[in-house]
Amino acid sequence: MSISRAIDLLNEKVANVVAYALLAAVAICTVNALVRYIFNASSNAWLEIQWYLFAAMFMLAASNTLKRDEHVRIDVIAGRFSKRTQVWIDLFGFVFFLMPISLVILYFGVPFAIGSIQSGEMSSNAGGLIVWPAKLLVPAGFALMVLQGVSEIIKRIAFLAGKIDGHEFAKHVATPEEEIAAIKAANKLQ
Repeated sequence: MSISRAIDLLNEKVANVVAYALLAAVAICTVNALVRYIFNASSNAWLEIQWYLFAAMFMLAASNTLKRDEHVRIDVIAGRFSKRTQVWIDLFGFVFFLMPISLVILYFGVPFAIGSIQSGEMSSNAGGLIVWPAKLLVPAGFALMVLQGVSEIIKRIAFLAGKIDGHEFAKHVATPEEEIAAIKAANKLQ
């Protein structure tokens, strides 16, 4: 469980840092739009940095989304089963789908990124940016996903062995009453 907690902490910290990419993307998008409409000027670099930031948000925070159990799934069906059966379904999915696919993408993504770095690949757009940082996000994101997959497998096995009660991976869905209480509490702070 200590390995699982360390992986979880790593992915939380990465996601917290990457959250600033959203702020940067919004600021860049706003400045780019203002410059384009006020001065009738723009640059492909401004547009490309926006999708680099979006790629960073998506690729580097996906593992934290897995940790928080917020990926899309068919809860309508799985929700009818016992907690133990749901854990077995998760474990099966992690071992036979998530890990193999993530490892294959990581296997092909590393040379993909290294080749781009070694060649100093540039965007084909006029005034575009270097490409390798965006390509490096693929193996980095899937490395984090593999680590989080290991963490989730550890947690599911610990649950099935009776070592934990499952709150480490249970998604908390707020009831309407809890959401109203949270809104009221936030309004009182203002």
